[in-house]
Amino acid sequence: MQSKGRFRGRIALFGPAFVAAVAYIDPGNFATNFSAGAKYGYLLVWVIVLANAMAMLVQYLSAKVGVVTGKDLPELCREHFRRPVTRGLWVQAELVAMATDLAEFVGAAVGLNLLFGIPLLPAGLITAVVAFAILALEQRGFRRFELAILALLALVFIGFIYDLIVVRGAVPEAISGLVPKFEGPDSVVLAAGIIGATVMPHVVYLHSALTKNRVPTTDDGERRTLLKFARLDVYVGLGLAGVINLSMLLIAAKLFHSTGRTDVDSIEAAHAGLGQYVGGAAALAFAVALLASGLSSSSVGTYAGQVVMQGFIRKRIPLFLRRGLTMLPALVVLALGLPTTDSLVISQVFLSFGIPFALIPLVLLTRRRDVMGNFVNRRATTVVATVIVGLIVCLNIYLLWYTFAR
Repeated sequence: MQSKGRFRGRIALFGPAFVAAVAYIDPGNFATNFSAGAKYGYLLVWVIVLANAMAMLVQYLSAKVGVVTGKDLPELCREHFRRPVTRGLWVQAELVAMATDLAEFVGAAVGLNLLFGIPLLPAGLITAVVAFAILALEQRGFRRFELAILALLALVFIGFIYDLIVVRGAVPEAISGLVPKFEGPDSVVLAAGIIGATVMPHVVYLHSALTKNRVPTTDDGERRTLLKFARLDVYVGLGLAGVINLSMLLIAAKLFHSTGRTDVDSIEAAHAGLGQYVGGAAALAFAVALLASGLSSSSVGTYAGQVVMQGFIRKRIPLFLRRGLTMLPALVVLALGLPTTDSLVISQVFLSFGIPFALIPLVLLTRRRDVMGNFVNRRATTVVATVIVGLIVCLNIYLLWYTFAR
Protein backbone atom coordinates (compact mmCIF):
# COMPACT_ATOMS: atom_id res chain seq x y z
CA MET A 1 0.00 0.00 0.00
CA GLN A 2 2.86 2.36 0.79
CA SER A 3 4.70 1.58 -2.46
CA LYS A 4 2.39 3.84 -4.46
CA GLY A 5 3.45 6.85 -2.49
CA ARG A 6 1.49 8.69 0.16
CA PHE A 7 -0.74 10.75 -2.16
CA ARG A 8 -1.43 8.17 -4.88
CA GLY A 9 -1.92 5.45 -2.30
CA ARG A 10 -4.54 7.48 -0.46
CA ILE A 11 -6.36 8.56 -3.62
CA ALA A 12 -6.64 4.91 -4.66
CA LEU A 13 -8.66 4.20 -1.51
CA PHE A 14 -11.51 6.53 -2.50
CA GLY A 15 -14.25 5.73 -4.97
CA PRO A 16 -16.34 2.69 -3.93
CA ALA A 17 -18.74 4.73 -1.79
CA PHE A 18 -19.28 7.20 -4.63
CA VAL A 19 -20.25 4.33 -6.94
CA ALA A 20 -22.63 3.10 -4.24
CA ALA A 21 -23.96 6.64 -3.73
CA VAL A 22 -25.24 6.70 -7.30
CA ALA A 23 -27.80 4.04 -6.38
CA TYR A 24 -29.01 6.26 -3.55
CA ILE A 25 -29.99 9.05 -5.93
CA ASP A 26 -31.47 7.02 -8.79
CA PRO A 27 -34.72 8.07 -10.54
CA GLY A 28 -36.72 6.23 -7.90
CA ASN A 29 -35.52 8.84 -5.44
CA PHE A 30 -36.77 11.57 -7.76
CA ALA A 31 -40.24 10.02 -7.73
CA THR A 32 -40.51 9.41 -3.99
CA ASN A 33 -38.82 12.61 -2.81
CA PHE A 34 -40.74 14.94 -5.11
CA SER A 35 -44.03 13.18 -4.35
CA ALA A 36 -43.34 13.42 -0.61
CA GLY A 37 -42.37 17.10 -0.76
CA ALA A 38 -45.31 18.15 -2.93
CA LYS A 39 -47.94 16.27 -0.94
CA TYR A 40 -46.64 16.56 2.62
CA GLY A 41 -44.22 19.48 2.57
CA TYR A 42 -41.45 19.01 5.10
CA LEU A 43 -43.21 16.20 6.99
CA LEU A 44 -40.91 13.39 5.79
CA VAL A 45 -37.58 15.21 6.06
CA TRP A 46 -36.79 12.97 9.02
CA VAL A 47 -37.28 9.86 6.87
CA ILE A 48 -34.63 11.02 4.39
CA VAL A 49 -32.19 11.87 7.20
CA LEU A 50 -32.81 8.54 8.95
CA ALA A 51 -32.53 6.56 5.72
CA ASN A 52 -29.24 8.27 4.89
CA ALA A 53 -27.81 7.54 8.34
CA MET A 54 -28.88 3.91 7.98
CA ALA A 55 -27.25 3.78 4.54
CA MET A 56 -23.93 5.05 5.93
CA LEU A 57 -23.77 2.28 8.53
CA VAL A 58 -24.85 -0.40 6.07
CA GLN A 59 -22.38 0.62 3.36
CA TYR A 60 -19.53 0.88 5.84
CA LEU A 61 -20.21 -2.66 7.07
CA SER A 62 -20.26 -3.85 3.47
CA ALA A 63 -16.96 -2.08 2.74
CA LYS A 64 -15.49 -3.61 5.90
CA VAL A 65 -16.42 -7.10 4.73
CA GLY A 66 -14.44 -6.64 1.53
CA VAL A 67 -11.40 -5.07 3.18
CA VAL A 68 -11.12 -7.59 6.02
CA THR A 69 -11.99 -10.87 4.29
CA GLY A 70 -10.90 -10.19 0.71
CA LYS A 71 -14.28 -11.55 -0.40
CA ASP A 72 -17.60 -9.98 -1.24
CA LEU A 73 -20.84 -10.53 0.66
CA PRO A 74 -22.40 -13.01 -1.83
CA GLU A 75 -19.23 -15.13 -1.73
CA LEU A 76 -19.34 -15.22 2.07
CA CYS A 77 -23.01 -16.15 2.01
CA ARG A 78 -22.20 -19.07 -0.28
CA GLU A 79 -19.42 -20.22 2.05
CA HIS A 80 -21.23 -19.92 5.38
CA PHE A 81 -24.91 -20.55 4.62
CA ARG A 82 -26.66 -23.68 3.43
CA ARG A 83 -27.17 -24.08 -0.30
CA PRO A 84 -30.98 -23.61 -0.29
CA VAL A 85 -30.54 -20.35 1.62
CA THR A 86 -27.90 -19.13 -0.82
CA ARG A 87 -30.07 -20.03 -3.81
CA GLY A 88 -33.03 -18.23 -2.28
CA LEU A 89 -30.94 -15.13 -1.64
CA TRP A 90 -29.75 -15.18 -5.23
CA VAL A 91 -33.27 -15.47 -6.67
CA GLN A 92 -34.60 -12.56 -4.63
CA ALA A 93 -31.50 -10.51 -5.49
CA GLU A 94 -32.23 -11.01 -9.19
CA LEU A 95 -35.85 -9.91 -8.67
CA VAL A 96 -34.59 -6.84 -6.84
CA ALA A 97 -32.26 -6.16 -9.79
CA MET A 98 -35.30 -6.07 -12.09
CA ALA A 99 -37.07 -3.61 -9.80
CA THR A 100 -33.90 -1.53 -9.72
CA ASP A 101 -33.62 -1.51 -13.50
CA LEU A 102 -37.26 -0.46 -13.73
CA ALA A 103 -36.53 2.73 -11.82
CA GLU A 104 -33.28 3.45 -13.64
CA PHE A 105 -34.43 2.79 -17.19
CA VAL A 106 -37.75 4.55 -16.82
CA GLY A 107 -36.08 7.53 -15.17
CA ALA A 108 -33.40 7.90 -17.84
CA ALA A 109 -36.03 7.49 -20.57
CA VAL A 110 -38.11 10.25 -19.04
CA GLY A 111 -34.99 12.42 -18.85
CA LEU A 112 -34.30 11.91 -22.56
CA ASN A 113 -37.95 12.60 -23.33
CA LEU A 114 -37.92 15.85 -21.37
CA LEU A 115 -34.65 17.02 -22.92
CA PHE A 116 -35.07 15.96 -26.54
CA GLY A 117 -38.67 14.84 -26.97
CA ILE A 118 -37.63 11.26 -27.72
CA PRO A 119 -40.53 8.80 -27.23
CA LEU A 120 -40.17 6.75 -24.05
CA LEU A 121 -39.56 3.31 -25.58
CA PRO A 122 -36.74 4.41 -27.93
CA ALA A 123 -35.36 6.47 -25.06
CA GLY A 124 -35.22 3.32 -22.91
CA LEU A 125 -33.26 1.50 -25.62
CA ILE A 126 -30.84 4.42 -25.89
CA THR A 127 -30.33 4.19 -22.13
CA ALA A 128 -29.30 0.55 -22.51
CA VAL A 129 -26.71 1.40 -25.17
CA VAL A 130 -25.17 4.22 -23.11
CA ALA A 131 -25.11 2.03 -19.99
CA PHE A 132 -23.13 -0.59 -21.93
CA ALA A 133 -20.63 2.07 -22.99
CA ILE A 134 -20.10 3.11 -19.38
CA LEU A 135 -19.71 -0.51 -18.30
CA ALA A 136 -17.09 -1.05 -21.01
CA LEU A 137 -14.86 1.38 -19.13
CA GLU A 138 -14.71 -1.08 -16.23
CA GLN A 139 -12.97 -3.58 -18.53
CA ARG A 140 -10.11 -1.06 -18.88
CA GLY A 141 -9.71 -0.59 -15.14
CA PHE A 142 -12.00 0.18 -12.24
CA ARG A 143 -10.71 3.75 -11.88
CA ARG A 144 -12.03 4.77 -15.30
CA PHE A 145 -15.43 3.33 -14.47
CA GLU A 146 -15.46 5.10 -11.10
CA LEU A 147 -14.43 8.43 -12.64
CA ALA A 148 -17.23 8.18 -15.20
CA ILE A 149 -19.74 7.48 -12.43
CA LEU A 150 -18.33 10.33 -10.35
CA ALA A 151 -18.74 12.74 -13.27
CA LEU A 152 -22.41 11.79 -13.64
CA LEU A 153 -22.89 12.07 -9.88
CA ALA A 154 -21.43 15.58 -10.03
CA LEU A 155 -23.96 16.52 -12.72
CA VAL A 156 -26.82 15.43 -10.49
CA PHE A 157 -25.40 17.35 -7.51
CA ILE A 158 -24.82 20.56 -9.48
CA GLY A 159 -28.27 20.35 -11.04
CA PHE A 160 -30.11 20.12 -7.75
CA ILE A 161 -27.98 22.63 -5.89
CA TYR A 162 -28.70 25.09 -8.71
CA ASP A 163 -32.44 24.39 -8.53
CA LEU A 164 -32.45 24.66 -4.73
CA ILE A 165 -30.78 28.08 -4.90
CA VAL A 166 -33.09 29.33 -7.64
CA VAL A 167 -36.23 28.07 -5.88
CA ARG A 168 -34.87 29.48 -2.60
CA GLY A 169 -35.64 26.32 -0.72
CA ALA A 170 -36.57 27.06 2.85
CA VAL A 171 -33.87 25.09 4.61
CA PRO A 172 -34.69 26.52 8.10
CA GLU A 173 -38.32 25.45 7.72
CA ALA A 174 -37.14 21.91 7.03
CA ILE A 175 -36.00 21.64 10.65
CA SER A 176 -39.62 21.11 11.66
CA GLY A 177 -39.60 17.97 9.54
CA LEU A 178 -36.94 16.37 11.71
CA VAL A 179 -39.61 15.35 14.24
CA PRO A 180 -40.72 11.79 13.38
CA LYS A 181 -44.42 11.64 12.50
CA PHE A 182 -46.85 10.58 9.79
CA GLU A 183 -50.11 11.90 8.38
CA GLY A 184 -52.15 8.89 7.40
CA PRO A 185 -51.31 5.59 5.69
CA ASP A 186 -50.30 7.18 2.40
CA SER A 187 -47.43 8.99 4.10
CA VAL A 188 -46.22 5.64 5.47
CA VAL A 189 -46.24 4.19 1.96
CA LEU A 190 -44.16 7.11 0.74
CA ALA A 191 -41.79 6.69 3.69
CA ALA A 192 -41.30 3.04 2.71
CA GLY A 193 -40.62 4.17 -0.84
CA ILE A 194 -38.03 6.68 0.37
CA ILE A 195 -36.26 4.01 2.42
CA GLY A 196 -36.49 1.53 -0.45
CA ALA A 197 -34.98 4.11 -2.79
CA THR A 198 -32.24 5.04 -0.32
CA VAL A 199 -31.01 1.79 1.27
CA MET A 200 -30.47 -0.20 -1.92
CA PRO A 201 -29.99 -3.98 -1.60
CA HIS A 202 -27.83 -4.44 -4.70
CA VAL A 203 -25.18 -1.92 -3.62
CA VAL A 204 -24.93 -3.63 -0.23
CA TYR A 205 -23.56 -6.57 -2.21
CA LEU A 206 -21.59 -4.42 -4.64
CA HIS A 207 -19.71 -2.29 -2.12
CA SER A 208 -17.96 -5.32 -0.63
CA ALA A 209 -16.88 -6.38 -4.13
CA LEU A 210 -15.44 -2.92 -4.83
CA THR A 211 -13.29 -2.95 -1.68
CA LYS A 212 -12.06 -6.55 -1.68
CA ASN A 213 -8.42 -6.75 -2.75
CA ARG A 214 -8.59 -3.13 -3.93
CA VAL A 215 -5.31 -2.48 -2.15
CA PRO A 216 -3.35 -5.57 -1.01
CA THR A 217 -2.79 -5.77 2.75
CA THR A 218 -0.47 -7.93 4.81
CA ASP A 219 -1.55 -7.32 8.40
CA ASP A 220 -4.31 -5.91 10.61
CA GLY A 221 -2.55 -2.54 10.88
CA GLU A 222 -2.87 -1.94 7.15
CA ARG A 223 -6.47 -3.15 7.22
CA ARG A 224 -7.28 -0.63 9.95
CA THR A 225 -5.78 2.12 7.81
CA LEU A 226 -7.90 1.04 4.86
CA LEU A 227 -11.01 0.99 7.03
CA LYS A 228 -10.39 4.57 8.14
CA PHE A 229 -10.37 5.69 4.53
CA ALA A 230 -13.37 3.48 3.75
CA ARG A 231 -15.27 5.20 6.55
CA LEU A 232 -14.35 8.65 5.23
CA ASP A 233 -15.27 7.52 1.71
CA VAL A 234 -18.71 6.52 2.98
CA TYR A 235 -19.23 9.75 4.91
CA VAL A 236 -18.41 11.91 1.89
CA GLY A 237 -20.08 9.80 -0.81
CA LEU A 238 -23.27 9.03 1.08
CA GLY A 239 -23.34 12.52 2.59
CA LEU A 240 -23.38 13.92 -0.93
CA ALA A 241 -26.28 11.62 -1.81
CA GLY A 242 -28.13 12.76 1.31
CA VAL A 243 -27.78 16.42 0.35
CA ILE A 244 -29.20 15.65 -3.11
CA ASN A 245 -32.16 13.74 -1.68
CA LEU A 246 -32.95 16.51 0.78
CA SER A 247 -32.69 19.08 -2.02
CA MET A 248 -35.34 17.20 -4.00
CA LEU A 249 -37.81 17.26 -1.12
CA LEU A 250 -37.07 20.89 -0.21
CA ILE A 251 -37.57 22.04 -3.80
CA ALA A 252 -40.90 20.20 -4.04
CA ALA A 253 -42.08 21.47 -0.64
CA LYS A 254 -41.20 25.08 -1.42
CA LEU A 255 -42.38 25.17 -5.03
CA PHE A 256 -45.50 23.01 -4.88
CA HIS A 257 -46.73 22.26 -1.35
CA SER A 258 -46.43 25.82 -0.06
CA THR A 259 -48.40 27.09 -3.07
CA GLY A 260 -51.20 24.53 -2.72
CA ARG A 261 -50.11 22.36 -5.65
CA THR A 262 -50.10 19.13 -3.64
CA ASP A 263 -51.34 17.21 -6.68
CA VAL A 264 -47.90 17.30 -8.33
CA ASP A 265 -47.15 13.59 -8.16
CA SER A 266 -45.12 12.88 -11.29
CA ILE A 267 -41.64 13.64 -12.56
CA GLU A 268 -43.10 15.25 -15.67
CA ALA A 269 -45.29 17.54 -13.57
CA ALA A 270 -42.32 18.51 -11.41
CA HIS A 271 -40.32 19.38 -14.52
CA ALA A 272 -43.19 21.41 -15.95
CA GLY A 273 -43.67 23.21 -12.65
CA LEU A 274 -40.01 24.20 -12.48
CA GLY A 275 -40.21 25.55 -15.99
CA GLN A 276 -43.45 27.44 -15.36
CA TYR A 277 -42.69 28.99 -11.99
CA VAL A 278 -38.90 29.27 -11.96
CA GLY A 279 -37.68 29.21 -15.54
CA GLY A 280 -36.30 27.10 -18.33
CA ALA A 281 -32.82 26.87 -16.83
CA ALA A 282 -34.16 25.23 -13.66
CA ALA A 283 -36.21 22.76 -15.70
CA LEU A 284 -33.17 21.99 -17.84
CA ALA A 285 -31.00 21.36 -14.76
CA PHE A 286 -33.68 19.00 -13.44
CA ALA A 287 -33.87 17.02 -16.70
CA VAL A 288 -30.08 16.76 -17.04
CA ALA A 289 -29.81 15.55 -13.44
CA LEU A 290 -32.54 12.96 -14.05
CA LEU A 291 -30.80 11.66 -17.18
CA ALA A 292 -27.39 11.51 -15.47
CA SER A 293 -28.96 9.70 -12.52
CA GLY A 294 -30.63 7.09 -14.72
CA LEU A 295 -27.55 6.40 -16.84
CA SER A 296 -25.14 6.11 -13.93
CA SER A 297 -27.39 4.02 -11.69
CA SER A 298 -28.27 1.71 -14.59
CA SER A 299 -24.58 0.95 -15.15
CA VAL A 300 -23.99 0.37 -11.44
CA GLY A 301 -27.03 -1.90 -11.26
CA THR A 302 -25.75 -4.14 -14.06
CA TYR A 303 -22.31 -4.32 -12.44
CA ALA A 304 -23.94 -5.32 -9.15
CA GLY A 305 -25.94 -8.04 -10.91
CA GLN A 306 -22.75 -9.68 -12.12
CA VAL A 307 -21.31 -9.59 -8.61
CA VAL A 308 -24.46 -11.19 -7.18
CA MET A 309 -24.56 -14.06 -9.66
CA GLN A 310 -20.83 -14.75 -9.49
CA GLY A 311 -20.84 -14.70 -5.70
CA PHE A 312 -23.97 -16.70 -4.95
CA ILE A 313 -23.81 -19.42 -7.63
CA ARG A 314 -20.35 -19.06 -9.23
CA LYS A 315 -21.77 -18.31 -12.65
CA ARG A 316 -21.46 -15.40 -15.03
CA ILE A 317 -23.52 -14.52 -18.06
CA PRO A 318 -22.71 -12.02 -20.82
CA LEU A 319 -23.54 -8.45 -19.87
CA PHE A 320 -25.76 -8.16 -22.94
CA LEU A 321 -27.92 -11.07 -21.79
CA ARG A 322 -28.07 -9.78 -18.21
CA ARG A 323 -29.01 -6.31 -19.37
CA GLY A 324 -31.67 -7.75 -21.65
CA LEU A 325 -33.27 -9.82 -18.89
CA THR A 326 -33.33 -7.16 -16.19
CA MET A 327 -34.52 -4.38 -18.50
CA LEU A 328 -37.61 -6.29 -19.69
CA PRO A 329 -40.00 -4.97 -16.99
CA ALA A 330 -38.89 -1.41 -17.71
CA LEU A 331 -39.41 -1.81 -21.44
CA VAL A 332 -42.88 -3.27 -20.80
CA VAL A 333 -43.78 -0.23 -18.68
CA LEU A 334 -42.53 2.12 -21.40
CA ALA A 335 -44.17 0.18 -24.25
CA LEU A 336 -47.56 0.02 -22.51
CA GLY A 337 -47.46 3.69 -21.58
CA LEU A 338 -48.00 3.00 -17.88
CA PRO A 339 -47.70 5.96 -15.47
CA THR A 340 -43.96 6.41 -15.07
CA THR A 341 -43.88 8.01 -11.63
CA ASP A 342 -46.34 5.50 -10.15
CA SER A 343 -44.22 2.70 -11.58
CA LEU A 344 -41.10 4.23 -10.03
CA VAL A 345 -42.70 4.57 -6.58
CA ILE A 346 -44.00 0.98 -6.69
CA SER A 347 -40.56 -0.28 -7.69
CA GLN A 348 -39.03 1.49 -4.66
CA VAL A 349 -41.60 -0.06 -2.31
CA PHE A 350 -40.68 -3.46 -3.77
CA LEU A 351 -37.01 -2.70 -3.16
CA SER A 352 -37.84 -2.00 0.46
CA PHE A 353 -38.97 -5.62 0.77
CA GLY A 354 -35.59 -6.77 -0.58
CA ILE A 355 -33.52 -4.82 1.93
CA PRO A 356 -33.73 -7.33 4.83
CA PHE A 357 -32.48 -10.15 2.59
CA ALA A 358 -29.25 -8.22 2.11
CA LEU A 359 -28.95 -6.74 5.60
CA ILE A 360 -29.64 -9.85 7.68
CA PRO A 361 -26.73 -11.83 6.14
CA LEU A 362 -24.52 -8.72 6.45
CA VAL A 363 -25.26 -8.40 10.17
CA LEU A 364 -24.95 -12.14 10.83
CA LEU A 365 -21.57 -12.39 9.13
CA THR A 366 -19.99 -9.20 10.49
CA ARG A 367 -20.80 -10.27 14.06
CA ARG A 368 -18.93 -13.57 13.65
CA ARG A 369 -15.34 -13.65 14.84
CA ASP A 370 -14.52 -16.66 12.66
CA VAL A 371 -15.35 -14.51 9.63
CA MET A 372 -14.12 -11.05 10.67
CA GLY A 373 -11.35 -11.93 13.13
CA ASN A 374 -10.24 -8.88 15.12
CA PHE A 375 -12.62 -6.70 13.10
CA VAL A 376 -15.79 -8.34 14.34
CA ASN A 377 -18.60 -5.86 15.03
CA ARG A 378 -18.84 -4.26 18.41
CA ARG A 379 -21.96 -5.19 20.31
CA ALA A 380 -23.40 -1.67 19.89
CA THR A 381 -22.88 -1.82 16.13
CA THR A 382 -24.70 -5.15 15.91
CA VAL A 383 -27.55 -3.83 18.04
CA VAL A 384 -27.99 -0.70 15.87
CA ALA A 385 -27.83 -2.74 12.66
CA THR A 386 -30.37 -5.19 14.06
CA VAL A 387 -32.71 -2.33 14.98
CA ILE A 388 -32.43 -1.01 11.41
CA VAL A 389 -33.40 -4.40 10.00
CA GLY A 390 -36.27 -4.65 12.50
CA LEU A 391 -37.62 -1.23 11.55
CA ILE A 392 -37.61 -2.10 7.87
CA VAL A 393 -39.30 -5.45 8.46
CA CYS A 394 -42.02 -3.81 10.58
CA LEU A 395 -42.56 -1.16 7.92
CA ASN A 396 -42.93 -3.84 5.27
CA ILE A 397 -45.43 -5.80 7.36
CA TYR A 398 -47.50 -2.63 7.72
CA LEU A 399 -47.36 -2.09 3.98
CA LEU A 400 -48.63 -5.63 3.37
CA TRP A 401 -51.49 -5.06 5.77
CA TYR A 402 -52.29 -1.67 4.29
CA THR A 403 -52.25 -3.03 0.74
CA PHE A 404 -54.35 -6.15 1.24
CA ALA A 405 -56.49 -5.53 4.32
CA ARG A 406 -57.89 -2.07 3.71
